[in-house]
Amino acid sequence: MSDDRLVRELGGLLFDRALRRVPDDAILALKAARDGESSEIAKKTLNMQLHSAELAAARDTYVCSDAGIPVFLVKLGTQSPIRADFKASLKAGYEDLVARANPPLLCHVTNPLTLERSHTGKGMPIVTFDQESGVDWVEIICSPKALGSGRWAALELFTFPSLAEIEAYVLDVAIKAGGQHCPPVAIGVGIGGTFDYAAKMAKEATLRPLGTPHREPQVAALEARLTKAINGLGYGPMGTGGDTTTLGVHVEWCSGHGFTPIAVAFNCWISRRSRVRIHPGGELEWME
Repeated sequence: MSDDRLVRELGGLLFDRALRRVPDDAILALKAARDGESSEIAKKTLNMQLHSAELAAARDTYVCSDAGIPVFLVKLGTQSPIRADFKASLKAGYEDLVARANPPLLCHVTNPLTLERSHTGKGMPIVTFDQESGVDWVEIICSPKALGSGRWAALELFTFPSLAEIEAYVLDVAIKAGGQHCPPVAIGVGIGGTFDYAAKMAKEATLRPLGTPHREPQVAALEARLTKAINGLGYGPMGTGGDTTTLGVHVEWCSGHGFTPIAVAFNCWISRRSRVRIHPGGELEWME
């Protein structure tokens, strides 16, 4: 099979897989949250979410009817022999899925100028790229972005902010989102770099497996403080009240200028993401 054909097939499979299953780490986090909840209503809500995940797996159907829009991240290993037109192949794979999907995908791709809705449109799917030095694989991640978690992302630029100001801003974004982003959510925070790069870091931070603190102790401590503060807001699962508004805050940072962008992104309770690595020879390693 050609590399283009392989990537095309994976484009459809990744999107479909992200819609039909909740990742294992998210299931474990939801169960831990349920077991630690002090609110009976929150426990019932978390049980309903876990039951929805079980039913979707058993019936091989979608966890949520809002399929969102197709978003892919491609990580290219510098030693990988895989050569493909990734954007064109992923687009074709997504369109193949739209044609065969059962149940059918609803039209969520929206023209921002006319509000016309379809399955595709200008710039769809959204594909971004990165490189991984010294590895021989290509990794493709699909994380469909829907209204619930997508609407409440935010970014603001500060000048030489203190750590306390950064924390206050992230908390303010969480307060404005309330319970409208389908909690308990994964929260990604990007600090520094440039306007666009901070948003990229925040988005990718939501894709980190839940329960994995940052490798730098100072940042891990920041994540822990933000997680505690946001859960202390009391919005709870699906806004019903309780101790679990977020399953975890993940922070990534980058050096920059005196102006410091801070971006906050969310991934809803489903933690929608699928991930595969293509090794030399076309061997596939499904990671999520």
